[in-house]
Amino acid sequence: MTERVPTPHPNPPPQGGRGNCSSIQVSPPPLRERVREGGRRQDSTLDIITLGCRLNAYESEVIRREAASAGLADAVIVNTCAVTSEAERQARQAIRRARRERPGARIIVTGCAAQIDPARYAAMPEVDQVLGNLAKLRAESYRADAPRLVADDIMAVRETAAHLVEGFEGRVRGFVEVQQGCDHRCAFCVIPYGRGNNRSLPAGAVVAQVKALVERGLREVVLTGVDITGYGGDLPGRPGLGSLVRRVLTLVPELERLRLSSLDPAEIDEELWRLIAEEPRLMPHLHLSIQAGDDLILKRMKRRHSRAQAIAVARRARDLRPEVVLGADLLAGFPTEDDAMFERSLAFVAEAGLDLLHVFPFSPRPGTPAARMPQVAKPVIRERAARLRQAGDAARARAFARMLGRTASVLVEQPGFGRSEHYLPVRISHDIEPGEIARVTVAGADSEALFAAETA
Repeated sequence: MTERVPTPHPNPPPQGGRGNCSSIQVSPPPLRERVREGGRRQDSTLDIITLGCRLNAYESEVIRREAASAGLADAVIVNTCAVTSEAERQARQAIRRARRERPGARIIVTGCAAQIDPARYAAMPEVDQVLGNLAKLRAESYRADAPRLVADDIMAVRETAAHLVEGFEGRVRGFVEVQQGCDHRCAFCVIPYGRGNNRSLPAGAVVAQVKALVERGLREVVLTGVDITGYGGDLPGRPGLGSLVRRVLTLVPELERLRLSSLDPAEIDEELWRLIAEEPRLMPHLHLSIQAGDDLILKRMKRRHSRAQAIAVARRARDLRPEVVLGADLLAGFPTEDDAMFERSLAFVAEAGLDLLHVFPFSPRPGTPAARMPQVAKPVIRERAARLRQAGDAARARAFARMLGRTASVLVEQPGFGRSEHYLPVRISHDIEPGEIARVTVAGADSEALFAAETA
């Protein structure tokens, strides 16, 4: 099998997954993978179109493997996102485009949008089959005699299965899904209804997967999930994420680099803080699910942190690990947000010392409390999102400037491109093979990436 590797985005969504149910991003552009059996004709191609977060992309790797084992060919699988109305619009657009481009192919729709409203997608004339988020990970769902619609009751699920994935970024980075679902109910979010409640993978199973990835030659692993700071709340003894991270690093000493997907600032436990301070193999990049910098908006969102608490988390991270790069999600135009509230969110970027922003405009999700609140005008939402993105561009430029003249440890993702320990994009010599870690000197930068002058 061969696949087309997507062009790297300079400031992608949180690596490895959603982080928590409120930090999901619609990735521009949608990740598209092409899986092709050697020697077969074009009409035997299996396309997987992935919309949304990195956890969806992780699961697309499982889908690819399970569908291939079931003998599926001449098909397009659309792995949808439901985080915003725009995400669902993109899903429907992708489905219709797939039918136009592949009129004879089997069109299968899955992912969060399909889990939440399977009947809507089953009613589309372009669609041959609809699979929920559990069914999409089972080989039998892709057999020729499989039911046309399979959507399990996601809220009744109490366990999560282990799936080993080497990674989808040029096969250089491994991913381990340590938990699924979310127990929180943010006012704007439908993802718990697509992913279910929090379900954690036992630490022993996580360690076994990390060991297997390292034995395959991978030098960096990402712990991913929907709400990874909620890890362990459903397990005996309620071990926290920090306990899991320490166990992984202790029991897999050969692992060179460990990353975490997005963190809820209200849930970072003390053991994890100690590791951030002391463990060099835990990479100096934290992505925080912030959403807003105004206390009243945070309260209406049903977030569990205040503006001051979010700033305190950012400052503590910087105090413990001065070189850390801080990313955050910010939502523009949440219902009832007035100009003063927005200005507080805008000022928050500099006050918290953020480096990388993932900004997305609010769009109401039917059935959520936020959809029933007084809405901000769409032109205002677009203008506020643009201003936040400008602030993010300036913050990223400051982060790049701090790196000039310094050395960086770059994991090469594809010829000429990799990411530093801070998850900053770096352009490097094409002579270094993907999967290698290169020590380089940072000589310059443009708006999208750092430039490496030479190996250090």
